[in-house]
Amino acid sequence: MIAVARRNLSCLFVNPNSFLCNSNAQLFPSIHFLSTWRVKNLIPNPEIYDLLLNKHQFPPELASIASSGLPKASSPIGADSVVSFLKENSFTATQLQKVVTYNPRILGFTIESINLKFKVFQSLGLSPKEIAKIISEHTTSLHSSYENSIIPKLSMLKCLLGSDHNVARLLKRCSWFLSADLEKTLMPNMEILKSYSIPMVHILHFLHLRPRCFVVKPDIMQKSVVRAIEFGVPWTSGVFIQAVSLFTHTSEGMWEVKVQTLRDLGFSDDDILTIFRKQPLVFSQSGKKMKNVTELLLATGKYDLSSIVTCPVALMCSMKKRLEPRLQILRLLESRSLIEKWPKLSAVATLIEDRFFDRFVEPYRDEIGEEHITKIYVKTKRDDTL
Repeated sequence: MIAVARRNLSCLFVNPNSFLCNSNAQLFPSIHFLSTWRVKNLIPNPEIYDLLLNKHQFPPELASIASSGLPKASSPIGADSVVSFLKENSFTATQLQKVVTYNPRILGFTIESINLKFKVFQSLGLSPKEIAKIISEHTTSLHSSYENSIIPKLSMLKCLLGSDHNVARLLKRCSWFLSADLEKTLMPNMEILKSYSIPMVHILHFLHLRPRCFVVKPDIMQKSVVRAIEFGVPWTSGVFIQAVSLFTHTSEGMWEVKVQTLRDLGFSDDDILTIFRKQPLVFSQSGKKMKNVTELLLATGKYDLSSIVTCPVALMCSMKKRLEPRLQILRLLESRSLIEKWPKLSAVATLIEDRFFDRFVEPYRDEIGEEHITKIYVKTKRDDTL
C-alpha cells in the first residue's frame, strides 16, 4: 500500500476541468465576450437601455449588453417590472446586474413565473437574501422549467436529505444542484461510495461537507475514491472526503508542483504521505504558500520539518493574520525570559484567538506593555478562523 501511495505522488489522476461549485468562482460574464456576442447578433433596444441605465443605474456597458439580448418588441414596462421585483426581493445591484446580463431574456418573463420559483425556495425556509445569493450565483435556476426541472430536483434532494431544512442548507453551500443532472452525477456518485461499504449516514455527511465533489462525472469520482484508498486514507476518517474532493479538483500538473515543492523544502516522500493523510486540504494551498509558511517556521529555530509533519494544518494558516503575530509574541516572551520554551506548533497554529491571547498575552500584559501588544498583536476580533 505504501509503495502504491508513493508511486501515486507523481502520477495522481485528476480532472482539471471539474471545478464545478466554487462559491468564489467568477460568475459575472465577461463584458468583452458578451459585447462581441451582441455586436454579432443583436443591437441594443434603446428604450430598455435607457431604463436600465437611468432608472436602475446599470453601467453603460452592461445596460447595452442586457438590452441587446431581447427581441425588438420587448416591453420596457415588463422589463422594469422584473428588475423592480428583483430589487424588492433583496437583490443587490451587483447580483441584479449578474442575473440580467447573463441572460437578458429574464426581462421578458412574467412576474408570476418568477414569483412561482421564489415561492418554492421560500418554502424551503430560505430568506430573500439567501434566495438572491443562490440565484445570482447560479442564474440558470430562473430559466429552468418549474415543473420539469426545479420541482423534480428539489423533491429528489428532499428524499435523500430528509427535510426542507437540509435541502436549503445544501443549496446555500452549492447551488449547482439546481442545474446539474442529478441522475447522472449525484446519484451515481453516491452509489460509488456505497459500493465501498461507506454507510449512507457518512455519505450524507460528506455531501454537506464537500457538496461540489458530488456533481463531478462519476468516472472522476470513481478514480478519486480509488486514489484516496491507495494513499491509505480510511473511509471511516473525517479526512476521506477531503482527499476525494482534492483529487477531483486538482490537476495532475499542479499536484506534482506541490509535491515537488515539499520535496525541495526537505520533506521526504514518507513525510508528504503523512501530511496528506492527516490534512489532504494542505494540497489545496499554492506551492508558494506552502514554501513561505515552511520557511517562516524553520526560521524561528524552534520548529523543524518534523513539527510541520506532526501539525500540517500550519501550512494552511494565514501568515499575516495568525502565524507572524504569534511568532513575534513568542519571541518577545522568550527575550524577556517569560517562557522557558516555545509551545508546540499545534498551539501556534490551531488555538483560537481567545485561547492564544489568554494563554500567551494576558498573563504577561504588564511585562510586555500595552504598546508592544498593540504593535505586534492587535486583537481586533475573536474568531475560529485560520
